[in-house]
Amino acid sequence: MKDKLMLMIPGPTPVPESALLAMARGPIEHRSKDFTAILEEVTDGLRWLHQTTSDVFVFSASGTGAMEAGILNTLSPGERVLVGVNGKFGERWAEMSEQFGLNCERIETPWGIPYPVEIFQEKLAADHEKTIKAVILTHSETSSGVANDVQAIAAAARAHGEALVIVDGVTSVGAMPVLMDEWGLDVVASGSQKGYMIPPGLGFVAVSERAMAASQRSTFPKYYWSFELAQKSLKQGTTPFTPAVNLFYALQMTLQMMRAEGLEAIYQRHAKLAQATRAGVKALGLKLLVEPESAASPAVTAVMAPEGINADMIRSVLKKQFDLATAAGQDHLKGKIFRIGHLGFISDRDVLMTMATLEAALHTVGYSEFTPGAGTRAAADVLAHS
Repeated sequence: MKDKLMLMIPGPTPVPESALLAMARGPIEHRSKDFTAILEEVTDGLRWLHQTTSDVFVFSASGTGAMEAGILNTLSPGERVLVGVNGKFGERWAEMSEQFGLNCERIETPWGIPYPVEIFQEKLAADHEKTIKAVILTHSETSSGVANDVQAIAAAARAHGEALVIVDGVTSVGAMPVLMDEWGLDVVASGSQKGYMIPPGLGFVAVSERAMAASQRSTFPKYYWSFELAQKSLKQGTTPFTPAVNLFYALQMTLQMMRAEGLEAIYQRHAKLAQATRAGVKALGLKLLVEPESAASPAVTAVMAPEGINADMIRSVLKKQFDLATAAGQDHLKGKIFRIGHLGFISDRDVLMTMATLEAALHTVGYSEFTPGAGTRAAADVLAHS
């Protein structure tokens, strides 16, 4: 049915009608007092969301652009960095670091297994000459659905005294606690199409005072991505280059919605939806990729396909018969897992609908090793008692 597609993917996520309507307004002059007022409100909301007193810069870019800005502004070619890799986006950090000529040390675990915190701690503690200039991490690894213990690793970096903490918060900001100041994070990069509940197109970079100081020492060339230009403009109530004005309208609206809901309520909602999704999946006899389950992200659940069934067959039935989109596995997990996103503008009803349609799709592809209705019932039980 036309215009009935339901997004249950980890991005882009559904957009509230109020945000869509806000975007329908005509653009205004981005050097006007009216836009300055929007920028100031949005900046205050972004600081609140990140739990920081530091600046949060907004670029017209994807989350990857925000990640690149984090590297280019705080580091220099040849510097040593530790990069956590346990999924596609950790690999992206490592590839980016290597592309820019950093001395990149990968700390790897299989996809779905959280970072080995003790290895980061050991390497940082052993670095008496302070050669490690940054620890680069993915908080919620979207490709596998694992949440990494950024807080513990950041504490080790603080004890080290020199290493910055640069974090991919693309599917964690707005879905789980990201306490930038309390945890001692220096750069947190994210994108608009996730927990922010608006379409793709804006990249956010929250930057600590330590990171801003590092930007004065960095020798990487940058212009569009410059923190210095971004901060100078922000102090003047503007942006260094033409912003995506209509996306700012939407962001203004969704930040107002988020503040009305409250941070703790947002985190509890995402945790509840994640728990319900996983209970439903397991009731259908399916296995989760993440081990242990306690390390699973509240933003996305990675589900292993039944033996002998290609995961993309399940996704195809969900999309063609029920207009429900789930995400594919990536790289070596393609065809082996599918991913259910439950972040942003997602409700209890959405999870229940997903469980019901998933059960029907499983029947269609020839899998019936479950009691009819078990997935929906298990999810409903969690939702009723959370």
